[in-house]
Amino acid sequence: MARAAGIDLGTTNSVIAAWEGGEASVIPNAEGSRTTPSVVAFLETGERLVGQLARRQAILNPKGTIYSVKRFIGRRFEEVEEEAKQVTYDVVPDEHGNARIKVRDKLYAPEEISALILRKLADDAGRNLGERVTEAVITVPAYFNDAQRTATRDAGKIAGLEVLRIINEPTAAALAYGLDKRQHETVLVFDLGGGTFDVSVLDVGDGVVEVRATAGDTHLGGDDFDRRIVDHLAEQFQKENGIDLRNDPQALQRLYEAAERAKIELSSVTQTQVNLPFITADASGPKHLTMTLMRSTFEQLTADLVERTMGPVRQAMSDAKVGPDDIDEVILVGGSTRIPAVQALVRRLTGGKDPNMTVNPDEVVAVGAAIQAGVLKGDVSDVLLLDVTPLSLGVETQGGLMTRIVERNTTIPVRRSETFSTAADNQPAVDVVVLQGERERAADNRVLGRFQLTNIRPAPRGEPQIEVITDIDANGILNVTARDKDTGAEQGITISESTNLDQSDVERMVREAEQNRSSDQQLREEVDARNQLDSLAYQVQRRLDELGDAAPSHERSRAEMLVADARQAVADQAPTDRVRELTDELQQVLAGLNAVSAGGGGSADASVGAGAGAGGATGGDDDVIDAEFDRS
Repeated sequence: MARAAGIDLGTTNSVIAAWEGGEASVIPNAEGSRTTPSVVAFLETGERLVGQLARRQAILNPKGTIYSVKRFIGRRFEEVEEEAKQVTYDVVPDEHGNARIKVRDKLYAPEEISALILRKLADDAGRNLGERVTEAVITVPAYFNDAQRTATRDAGKIAGLEVLRIINEPTAAALAYGLDKRQHETVLVFDLGGGTFDVSVLDVGDGVVEVRATAGDTHLGGDDFDRRIVDHLAEQFQKENGIDLRNDPQALQRLYEAAERAKIELSSVTQTQVNLPFITADASGPKHLTMTLMRSTFEQLTADLVERTMGPVRQAMSDAKVGPDDIDEVILVGGSTRIPAVQALVRRLTGGKDPNMTVNPDEVVAVGAAIQAGVLKGDVSDVLLLDVTPLSLGVETQGGLMTRIVERNTTIPVRRSETFSTAADNQPAVDVVVLQGERERAADNRVLGRFQLTNIRPAPRGEPQIEVITDIDANGILNVTARDKDTGAEQGITISESTNLDQSDVERMVREAEQNRSSDQQLREEVDARNQLDSLAYQVQRRLDELGDAAPSHERSRAEMLVADARQAVADQAPTDRVRELTDELQQVLAGLNAVSAGGGGSADASVGAGAGAGGATGGDDDVIDAEFDRS
């Protein structure tokens, strides 16, 4: 028989769990440990070692021992140049600029290294269970982008696994925690792993786990805390001996192992001793490193790293519209959450709440993944997992603005639609540019894709009704469709996992949106005003053409002059005060022209003229925006 499992493919350690006997259980590896080091070693003999065996020989084989590969998976080399400097092996770009691991003149993709770890986990679990593990739910940081998620899925395929689902680590942790909860609770998951940091606010209870908001930092993790200790030890040694141990791969490997041990020990004691005999040698003989490291020193070295977690926590709580008093439970995930300073910060940010210590931070993510695997295979019922889209989705509209259709942190799956129109008479087609981000200007957001809707019935601007539908399913796959309500013409695009941007992009977009909120709002007001003036000028000219000689000469002369002035003001991007002045005058002129054709008691065009423009609407059942999709 074959089994499905849940796998936490971690930066430092990995864990596999499966649903058996009515619960999700962690499965020990061949060495009897419940966690497996995410380490792969390539020996001179051609043999490959994975896990603890690979870690044990790392000091003698620093160039051939690969660790923390999760930081490079699905990344381009230019994105990870800093991370590449922190490892003892060689990370180089391939011909396409992708990050690759170089071992003895051979290049390996990070997916290949990850696949070896996944394969060991599945093989060891299969032997323990007495059944082959052929399917898996694999977890990733909440802000892994599409390339990183696809690369993780590819690693599963390379390992011979059918990847049932890629789910977010904080969500998996909450799923494990909330499985037996019958009373509704708001939970904050603080996930500080080896290479990434995520925080999520979720609602759990009655078999439902719903993500309300998520935030994080993909360049922050336990490795960075280790690096601070390594630098401290190396700098102290250099002061005393004039030798920089960081230039020696074997010495650097020993420093990292000692740093990790010291970090772990300082979570339970206030000082620890670092002893590395024969760390190096010079003309005077062998050198030894012996140093006492205080917890207070460690906290000073890493204070800024701890502080960096504050921003995402506050952002997630703000997006979820909860305060410290609204949080019922705090779940810590990842080994680095055992650091006392981290726990103290979490207490401070959550109003003094003690983190829930009933869940093992090293194992809870894999347990949650196993539960999700059980749900997908039908072994677990009455459990519903609802995630969110981390950034807003929309389209480009007239004036180069982004019009949002799905707001940030909307629960998925979600289906939303908005109705737009054309910006020119007899426009035969519109270009639909799909955007993601938080800025008002379309150019400041990320373009996810674009397509063209053709065969639009010839009609005056503003008349065609073009419905744009965004549909995001539970797998994070986005479908965008544009449909002409009149002709039925339809076109669309599918963007796989478009909601998962690189964390640096997310942080930049959110940060810039906050910094530029006032200027963005001013920009939108200016563009809206110009769009309204342009639409009003069009309506006045159209009314003049309809009236012909029936329009009084003085009214016609004044109207034509104002239309010319309005179009010039739009073209010159005139100041808002001037635009609004012309708008008021044109509205008066339009009212007078409508009075001339009084018989019918006014016209639908007059109502459009006063309210149309980007962001304007005509009311009724549809939100009709005078939108210029065609930006070419």
